[in-house]
Amino acid sequence: MKTAQLEHWRSDFGRAYTDRNWLTPDALDALYRRNYGIGRRELNQRFLAKVPRDARILEVGCNEGKHLCALRKMGFQNLYGIEIQDYALPKARARLEDAHRALAAAFEIPDGFFDLVFTSGVLFHVAPADLPKALGEIHRCADGFIWGLEYYSPQPMAVTYRGHERLLWKMNYTRLYLELFDDLEPVQA
Repeated sequence: MKTAQLEHWRSDFGRAYTDRNWLTPDALDALYRRNYGIGRRELNQRFLAKVPRDARILEVGCNEGKHLCALRKMGFQNLYGIEIQDYALPKARARLEDAHRALAAAFEIPDGFFDLVFTSGVLFHVAPADLPKALGEIHRCADGFIWGLEYYSPQPMAVTYRGHERLLWKMNYTRLYLELFDDLEPVQA
């Protein structure tokens, strides 16, 4: 599937994002604490405390692997990531040599089943008309849990991102998942 957003993120714009967002797990934790009042480590613990450490976990949009590194630091071992930015993927491979990564988009996730599939700051870059396809792929591959950390708004709203239109939307992603898939139910919000 080809979208204007995918093309934009595969360009120099996406490479610049990768360069300015390279973070260690400790730096990621500090960034979340500063921006949201809660550390990423605490969020991970709150939502993933009951997930077995041998669970197969896929991150859709792993970029250079900072979220997977944070999960590894928590003891998770079976980590997978997909990323559309061919510039970021080698950086992720260098950070997590034993994790499995592939060049792919949320619209075409390679075959596999995962105990948990998650996104963190990825779905809000998918155009609303394309979300059902992306969420369908995530749902198809998730054999247990879907977890997302995305910008929230009760009603869909476009946001100008770094001077660009049609690159970021806030909405209620949980509600959209529940509207699209009747076999899902929220565990924690």
